[in-house]
Amino acid sequence: MSKTMKSGTKGFLVAVGLSAFLFLNAQAVTAQQSGQLLSSEQIAQIVRSPDRTAADRVNDERRKPEQMLGFIGLRPGIVAVDLSAGGGYTTELLARAIGPSGKVYGQSRPRDPNRAPTPPVTPEGSSNPATTSSAAPASAPRPSPVALAERENNLRSNGVQAAPIVALSRPFEDPVPSELAAEGVDLATLMFNYHDLGYLGVDRAAMNKAVFGALKSGGLYVIADHSGRPGTGISESGTLHRIEEAFLRQEVEAAGFKLTEEGSFLRNPNDPRDKNTPDPPQPKDEFVLKFVKP
Repeated sequence: MSKTMKSGTKGFLVAVGLSAFLFLNAQAVTAQQSGQLLSSEQIAQIVRSPDRTAADRVNDERRKPEQMLGFIGLRPGIVAVDLSAGGGYTTELLARAIGPSGKVYGQSRPRDPNRAPTPPVTPEGSSNPATTSSAAPASAPRPSPVALAERENNLRSNGVQAAPIVALSRPFEDPVPSELAAEGVDLATLMFNYHDLGYLGVDRAAMNKAVFGALKSGGLYVIADHSGRPGTGISESGTLHRIEEAFLRQEVEAAGFKLTEEGSFLRNPNDPRDKNTPDPPQPKDEFVLKFVKP
């Protein structure tokens, strides 16, 4: 092949590659503008974002964020409420996925200065004890609004095009402000903490009813938790930190929700579900349920 032909072929391939890149980029922009579901590649890019913390990356090993975000089915520009947001791991992922045209609220129960916190009987074990963490031992948890404010500041300082994160310090029984509920919420999430509501004495029927009222018609309520054995209900919330899947589903459906999809990506049929931390060490059996408001 002559040098001229080689040069022409190389130029052709470069042009094709550039065209393909521009086409894919245009598709991504169109998806963002039209409110289409985020693609698996867009979600992977979010999870791989270099500015995410080392602690969150360790958490990724057991939480499988790519599968979780794909299961939820996120669109840019929606309004989401992350119930029991804690340190904000899920809250931040939602903010990154929803983008600057939407908004994410992280709810936590306000601390009563006149009442000591209600601790579980047994500290919660790792949901994946086989995973060895390289992160430093965790210190005493910061109040959720403080943790969320730090995440919001980090997103802005790093120039990340994410939805604003707004902390909500409200009781579980009334987690969404009336003005926000009147406008309508697109998504509510509750990640691995529904069982905690048992030993905390939360009126879960009131909470689920409030979430139902705040969501728009077609809005989603996604709940993940550690699976308990049949017949245990929520009785092992403070000991094994588990909840019976059928029990949780019954409570949520009693508020008017309809189950629309079940996620199997965190299931482990080999977990006997009779211990806080499985023995021998292995990932906990965990379920993910997606409910819809008709």
